[in-house]
Amino acid sequence: VQEAASGQEPASRGHEGSQQPCKEEICQILGEIQAPLSPLLLRLCHWLLPKLLTRLFLSVQVHRGQLEMVLRAARTVRRSPAGRSQPPEHREFTPGIHPRLQPEVPLVFLCSQQSPVDGPLLSFVLLSQGIGPPRVAVGARTSPGLRSLLQRLGGIFLPSGMAQPWSERDEGLSGAVLDAYVQEVLRSRQPLVLFLEEAPGSPRLADPARRWLPRLLRALLDGAVPDVLVVPVGIAYDVAP
Repeated sequence: VQEAASGQEPASRGHEGSQQPCKEEICQILGEIQAPLSPLLLRLCHWLLPKLLTRLFLSVQVHRGQLEMVLRAARTVRRSPAGRSQPPEHREFTPGIHPRLQPEVPLVFLCSQQSPVDGPLLSFVLLSQGIGPPRVAVGARTSPGLRSLLQRLGGIFLPSGMAQPWSERDEGLSGAVLDAYVQEVLRSRQPLVLFLEEAPGSPRLADPARRWLPRLLRALLDGAVPDVLVVPVGIAYDVAP
């Protein structure tokens, strides 16, 4: 981020006053990407979503064996230097929800999106199983009010500076801030959900997916995290809502 910021105005970066506008721009970009989670909204949606799902679907079926494999990976709790598991009082809890599991490596869920319901449905399954509220990449354009709500529930968005067609050469400061954010999410071992959307009429990935995926590879190559557990997710509907 510092290199990208210094590249914008190389002649003026030595002055404290000239750095203030750049810091404000970085904070603005970060605010476009994410917002702090709201435990109250998470608990409310955790209560409302099952009622909504029963109105939309006759049933929601989850493969037990595959879910248990993910839970086993998520139950690999970080150990103290002495080799002992952390005591329960040191583990993170979400009010009103199962205790959050802390995996040794970050979990990244890759899903081919079939419906706008995919994100809330997958978030509900992970949250109800104690994996914790995931950070879910939202590719669709939304109104400012809906964007703010989704951010409080764990939604993350591409900054406005990256709304143009995909190109590695034009990412600038927005791309550097997004890189740093993804690395921090992985370091903190928050579950991350990315949707592999295809561009209309093309077998290639859509621009949002092509923006997010290189960040995972870059985090590994830069040594931000030693490893990542990638979990492929398939969601199918008899009739997509």
